[in-house]
Amino acid sequence: MRPALLLVDLQNDFLRAPGLEPPAGEVVARAKALLEGCRARSVPVVHVRTTVAPGAPAMPHWEHAGVRSCLAGTDGHAFPPPLRPVANEPTIDKTFYSGFGSAVLEETLRALAVDTVLVAGVHLHGCVRATVLDAYQRGFAVLVAEDAVGSHEPFHAASTRRWLDGRAARFLPVARLLATVSGGAPGAVPARSARGVEAAHAARPHWRRVAVAERGLVLDRVAAILEADAPALALRMARETGKPVRYGLPEVARGAALLRAAARRAQAVEASPAREGRARRRPHGVVGLVTPWNSPLAIPLGKIGPALAFGNTAAWKPSPVAASISSALARSFLDAGAPPGALEMLEGDADVARALMEHERVRAISVTGSPAAGAVAQEIAARRRVPLQAELGGNNGAIVWADTDLDRAAARIAEGAFGQAGQRCTANRRVIVDAACLGALLERLVASTAALVVGDPEDPATHVGPLVSSDAKARVEGVISRAREAGAGVVVPHGKAPPGAFVAPTIVTCDDPRQEIATEETFGPVLVVQRAETFARALELLNGVRQGLAASLFSPSVDRRAAFLEEAEAGILKLDEATADAGVEAPFGGWKASGVGPPEHGDGDVEFYTRAQALYG
Repeated sequence: MRPALLLVDLQNDFLRAPGLEPPAGEVVARAKALLEGCRARSVPVVHVRTTVAPGAPAMPHWEHAGVRSCLAGTDGHAFPPPLRPVANEPTIDKTFYSGFGSAVLEETLRALAVDTVLVAGVHLHGCVRATVLDAYQRGFAVLVAEDAVGSHEPFHAASTRRWLDGRAARFLPVARLLATVSGGAPGAVPARSARGVEAAHAARPHWRRVAVAERGLVLDRVAAILEADAPALALRMARETGKPVRYGLPEVARGAALLRAAARRAQAVEASPAREGRARRRPHGVVGLVTPWNSPLAIPLGKIGPALAFGNTAAWKPSPVAASISSALARSFLDAGAPPGALEMLEGDADVARALMEHERVRAISVTGSPAAGAVAQEIAARRRVPLQAELGGNNGAIVWADTDLDRAAARIAEGAFGQAGQRCTANRRVIVDAACLGALLERLVASTAALVVGDPEDPATHVGPLVSSDAKARVEGVISRAREAGAGVVVPHGKAPPGAFVAPTIVTCDDPRQEIATEETFGPVLVVQRAETFARALELLNGVRQGLAASLFSPSVDRRAAFLEEAEAGILKLDEATADAGVEAPFGGWKASGVGPPEHGDGDVEFYTRAQALYG
């Protein structure tokens, strides 16, 4: 292999585009890692940029829309500092999409005797795609850094990735690209097998005929098995994911409660009288479930329970991070009397998840994951025309007003933000504070955070364990570092974190709501503090992010509570509590970018895991 790195359109104007996924800071950080890795390995680097000369025409659709981006000599035309060329790294200008729009790029690569190009940049659905296809047409092997490409059209990007991967290019993370450059093999194109779906399909007729009460008894027996094994399961969570046992034990209890709630709900639907028109609810068949590592029992059980209770069978792809917990959970269903095939667990990575969602036997899809995972699921579900339920995290905010009990608010928010190292979708990411009490609340937040125990997740006293991996630690530290460089205040009440994948709980004061630290979910032990001069401004800040999973208000004011309950744009609203955690009977789902389709739990289970059928005659 004789590779060269192509960095495509990593320019400020494109990186500042609203809605870029992943966020610009993350794209730049991963591209920087790839760039530095290539430089260290003496891999040639070529920078490709869009350039509009003063007075010269841009692309026609830009001209029609009045867009004046990437004007030569402007800050928007420039590369961000971490990605600027060094000596002997050529920069090639283009006007249209592909870097091969002129002969210069191909001539440069041929002169370097290159046979393989590594590609990173924006936008995946546009200029990256065009450059990849033209490189392929010219006979180059193409490897795309899947975690160092971004797009402000995530669904178009998901479709682009699916179409290109295995045809014109291979998509690999930066770490694997660099390993490949160092002599490793990129590996064969994955077969994307979803073994187990056929077994779930074969089991469907029998399970559907099992009486709803008997299905409920199976779920109740699973719940009892898990409760009896709770200490061991909590310990496994601590060891596999870093989740402190003080949160693992309640998770087991929550999972058992979700199973029993699903059984009750299914029986209530079965017993309800037929409505006008003789309408009834019927199961879909095989339901495909994709779940993350951070709540490896409760999240899967919140999907498996209602899927089985309503007569579906389930093909479940858990995160490989929590492999032994997932295996134990799957065995508990067999031990409780579920027939083989009622629940099929699929082991593997994101390629297996895609294969599961693509499988023709899968008639509905439920996913909990990142915005990127959600975009993939939405693209597949829309193309296949199957129902989708997706919970995609939250940049959750709590408003604290001066008339509340500040000591109580600080204690609740600190635990809600930093418990489990902030690795839960409902964690308190932001706190919007009445300017009149900002200093007083900050003082209390620092004290309450310092009182939390950081350390061994197997110790029952621990609140804050490690992040799930060293990569997660590096990502969170990068977000904090970029916030500091942008002028935000950073307070670390515990000082230095323990060795390993720990990040010490960090409080960031940020007056610019456009900063990455305020607009994006960090999924780590980071709490952003934002000042509000008026309650109207507080609501504006609360709602001023793409996601809308959970929100809370600390204030006894009747008027402020009424305004909050009327205006807050989130699927879960709380009063005088942190945003973290939720019950098992109420609907659990986000608004805006936090959710797609019906919510989980509550009436959402009936809506998603069954479909209506009207009978006449």
